[in-house]
Amino acid sequence: MLAEYLPILLFLFVAGGIGLALLGIGAVLGPRSKNADKAAPYECGFEAFEDARMKFDVRYYLIAILFIIFDLEIAFLFPWAVVFKKLGAVGFIEMLVFLLLLLLGFVYCWKKGALEWE
Repeated sequence: MLAEYLPILLFLFVAGGIGLALLGIGAVLGPRSKNADKAAPYECGFEAFEDARMKFDVRYYLIAILFIIFDLEIAFLFPWAVVFKKLGAVGFIEMLVFLLLLLLGFVYCWKKGALEWE
């Protein structure tokens, strides 16, 4: 009964060995940066800062959230395109209504100034 688990155990040992080998090769052969600027943390388009309670500009996060929302809504077009012929005219009209609502939301955000960076 334990012989059935031998391929899984072998797979785990091989995968772990490859992972450790790649980490070791990277540590030995990888570039070593002596420059303080390259070693400094950098994230989300902001420079590194000292105070953890520094205020951030909300517009940066607002644009990121709007991008995610509109990007996810556009992702609904792919499954619709796959079954487009099966849906017929009703599916086409429903998608036009969906895209119209998406466009209205985008225009609303644009007119409110949510996409302006200055």
